[in-house]
Amino acid sequence: MRILIIGSGGREHAIAHSLSASGGKHTLFAAPGNGGICEMASTVPIRADDIENLVRFARAEQIDLTIAGPEQPLVLGIADRFDEEGMAIMGPSAAAARLEGSKAFAKAFMQRRGIPTAQYRTFGAEEYDQAAAWVRESGAPVVVKASGLAAGKGAVVCATVDEAVETLRFMLREQGFGAAGAEVVVEEYMEGEEASLFALCDGEDYALLAPAQDHKRVGEGDTGPNTGGMGAYAPVPVVTDDLLAVARDRIVAPTLQGMVEEGYPYRGVLYCGLMLTADGPRVIEYNCRFGDPEAQVVLPLLASDALEAFEATARGGLGGATLSLKPGAAACVVLASGGYPGRYETGFPIRGLDKARAERDVLVFHAGTASGRQEGGPDELMTSGGRVLGVTGLGGDLREALDRAYKAAGRISFENMQFRRDIGKRGLRS
Repeated sequence: MRILIIGSGGREHAIAHSLSASGGKHTLFAAPGNGGICEMASTVPIRADDIENLVRFARAEQIDLTIAGPEQPLVLGIADRFDEEGMAIMGPSAAAARLEGSKAFAKAFMQRRGIPTAQYRTFGAEEYDQAAAWVRESGAPVVVKASGLAAGKGAVVCATVDEAVETLRFMLREQGFGAAGAEVVVEEYMEGEEASLFALCDGEDYALLAPAQDHKRVGEGDTGPNTGGMGAYAPVPVVTDDLLAVARDRIVAPTLQGMVEEGYPYRGVLYCGLMLTADGPRVIEYNCRFGDPEAQVVLPLLASDALEAFEATARGGLGGATLSLKPGAAACVVLASGGYPGRYETGFPIRGLDKARAERDVLVFHAGTASGRQEGGPDELMTSGGRVLGVTGLGGDLREALDRAYKAAGRISFENMQFRRDIGKRGLRS
């Protein structure tokens, strides 16, 4: 089978790894890929959002299955274009991808369908004064979210009214998030632990993967600004079988049924970001694809054949099956460039990868890497992004998985490298 993976991050490397471990002989392509994906797939210099050239490539190369990794091409309608050409793709239509592409749409959908979430108000670009007045009347803490795509950084937890008003000014008046912040959602602050729940959906049926917990803030103790994710682990001890059943029955199933009834059946990966409140799980947000770095812990725990699961998701045939998961746990520690998620420098050589990969039950997923050279030197692997590598450890339990991830991370170095040292701490307490 000839398979195209769209994207260039750690999530896409994890997808490529899961497919390379699948039974049978397959030819993998990645557009554009990265310095790690190229070890198992032919990389193609086409951007993930260059939909027409991706369609042309898939048609010319007779691609049997395409997997869209990041959210932007899905929101832009890549699945619709592939469907028009009669080519199989794993990912929702643009109409269904609005669950991630527009937080205002997602909140209104949840309200219509009775899906538990935070109380909220939506404000447009010209409604800064009304938004500020509503926050002053409602009080703090509140969460201010850019409605559009903001690379995982568009949600700001505001502890005070002044902070909320300033965040509204930044988004609505200063256009700090560009078009993504032209509309904002202001919602009540929810207390509890967070969990990421993923479902493979074929438009009619679905199958759940292991729940995970992401670490969004850049600093230890969940301090500092939001990032794309600094680490993750799976499964999540606080997500018991009973709680998982509640989330399935009150959130996942009604979401998918609601999408069908409203005319845009959901086909692809559905991410439900949950807050585990005292009143039960409530939805923080939806994503229309695998999380990053959650994919780097969820996919390595998948015992079922990944290609069979992905193909059934794209073509239909999940049949309500329960995916087989491996016992034990997985933990991922993200190694990032100094300064991320703000300004950072790239182009630094990465050392110690071979030593890290030699560690037992360790996987190293590339995110921001590329081949390059320093002046007068040979070609070598260099940093090329904010999040550079995701080091995943596997173990019989979370403690063992974390120990392996951190031991391997300690083998790697590049200039200005930063990482959190408290990934999985909440899980260990549980």
